[in-house]
Order: sequence, then structure tokens, then C-alpha cells
Amino acid sequence: MKTKFAMSEKVLDVLIIGGGPIGLACGIAAKKKNLDFLIVEKGCLVNSLYNYPVNMTFFSTSERLEIGGVPFISHGDKPNRTEALEYYRRVQSSWQLPIKLFEKVIEVEKSGTVYTIRTEKATYQAATIIIATGFFDKPNLMGVKGEELPKVKHYYDDPYLYVEQKVLVVGAANSAVDAALQTYRRGAEVIMVVRENEVSERVKYWVRPDIENRIKEGSIQAYFNASVQEIRESEVDILTPEGIVTVKNDFVLAMTGYQPDFRFLEKIGIELDYEGGKVPVHNEETMETNLENMYLAGVICGGMQTSKWFIENSREHADKIIDHIVKKKQEGKAEACV
Repeated sequence: MKTKFAMSEKVLDVLIIGGGPIGLACGIAAKKKNLDFLIVEKGCLVNSLYNYPVNMTFFSTSERLEIGGVPFISHGDKPNRTEALEYYRRVQSSWQLPIKLFEKVIEVEKSGTVYTIRTEKATYQAATIIIATGFFDKPNLMGVKGEELPKVKHYYDDPYLYVEQKVLVVGAANSAVDAALQTYRRGAEVIMVVRENEVSERVKYWVRPDIENRIKEGSIQAYFNASVQEIRESEVDILTPEGIVTVKNDFVLAMTGYQPDFRFLEKIGIELDYEGGKVPVHNEETMETNLENMYLAGVICGGMQTSKWFIENSREHADKIIDHIVKKKQEGKAEACV
């Protein structure tokens, strides 16, 4: 049974789904053009960044993460998670962007030229929708027995949780390497399981020598060309080129990557290009999807190609989308006057 909420009588020019950096950038672009808009976010402000590891440091420099002309000053060359959270809070406050937090969108329907957006708390109407929900929602599962155990975590949080624990880290990209190094330095006994024959080339250049040296000296044990076969309460089976190896274990940090909420996209009618890596169908010039007046912004545009778009190279989506919305709005007014 659906919970009914009063529908807003006002039809917004734009409703933005996602309150991350790119969603905020879209809000800023909309405000510059005097559009009536609202941002709706299922969690806290910049929810994905909030869920990053506590000690996470960005690959990008602070100026490449800036939006809306608000200076981003960090203590080092590379800003950290805490600095980013405070920065984007200041951006939202400085621009006075209207945003509804902890309000998940559950349904989108279209009647005529107007979209009806139902959330867990309210119902809105908008002429245009921008989806900027990122890809941090759904972890890529390993699909092995025991993955549902409480000790298996797909989101790494704070290394102090793992003091004196036997930790198995799955993966070899930035998240996995950070988790391995940080937990090791807090006293954990760390084992890495890597599908490839080496640590990923995408690992931050100032971190890669550290992890390689820790593996070489044996401080962190690594199984390459390997995969997890089964997880139990106190053990994990690892398939290696030499056969199955069983290790003692307290926690599994499965840093296997994430993906957009494809189910939500398909539910509202956005087509996916499965041959291209489940990329949501959209016009790269305007960012409009196969649905008229529905746009994509940010990393969600890459589908499973989660390393294609970042904050720094998708900030431009905001102006591109809003310019197209304004152009269509002006053309509609011109036609009405004829």
C-alpha cells in the first residue's frame, strides 16, 4: 500500500535527483539562469563522499574539485575527505541551494509534459529532471558463499575497527590499497586477494610504491591471480594458481567496486546500452536521455565504466544541461507566440 503525500501544486522547472558535487553544480547552474529548482538527496549532503573512508585523500587537487566559483582551500596538495565535506557544505550554504535531504526518490511518472516525482516523504512536479546519483549505491558482489556474513564489508570505514584483527582485502585499486595499508598500520594482520597479477595501475602514484614494498617485504601478504571461493565465520578459502588456500579471518573488506542503481534507471524508463557496459542511453552533447526532458549528469553517465567520469571532468555537465533546458524553454515560448 502506497503512502500518500500532498502533491506540490507548483511545477518546478527542474528537479535534481542527487545531492553530490555534480548535483550541487547543476543547482548552481540552474540558479544562475533563474530557474525554479529543487535538489532531492536520499542521504546526507554529498552522501557518497560522506561514505568514503575516514582517512581518504583525493587524487585531484582542490582547485579541480571546485564548483560555483567557491574557492577550495586545503592544507595539503591533495584535499582529504573532511575538507571536501566542509567545502561542499559551504558551497550549498553560499549559493543557498534548496535541497531536501534523507528523502529517497521511489517513483517517477510522466503525464503530458510534467513529471511527477514521489519520494519517501513528499510528491513533486517538474518539467525537467536531472539524475546525478553517481555510482556508489550498489557494491559489485563477489557472488560467493558466505558473502552475506556480517563480517563482510563492501564499504571501508575506519581502520581502528580492525586493530589486532585478521583482515582480508579483496581488490587492488585505490580503495583496496588504502584499506590494506591503513589497517596494517593500525595493527591488523592483512592479506590481499587480487584477480590480476599486480596492483592496479590506477593506484595513486604516491601510494603504489608503499603497497608494493609492503608486499615485497612480507608485511602484507598478497595472493595474485586469485579469488575468494568461500567465506566462513573464522576462515576464508582462496583459489590461487597453486590451488585452494584456507586462511584464518576476522573481517573481509570486499573493495570490488560499485555500480549505479540500474534498476531505478530502468524502472523510470531510461534505456541501457548493455553492449557498451550498461551505459545509460543519452546524448553526449546535451546529456538528455531517451526520455524527453530527463538528463544525466556526473559519473552515472559511464554506467559500469566507473573510472571514466570524476568530479573534475563532469562538472561541465551542469552548464551543458541547464543551457539546453533554457534553450528548449525559450523555443517553446517562441512557438507559443506564433
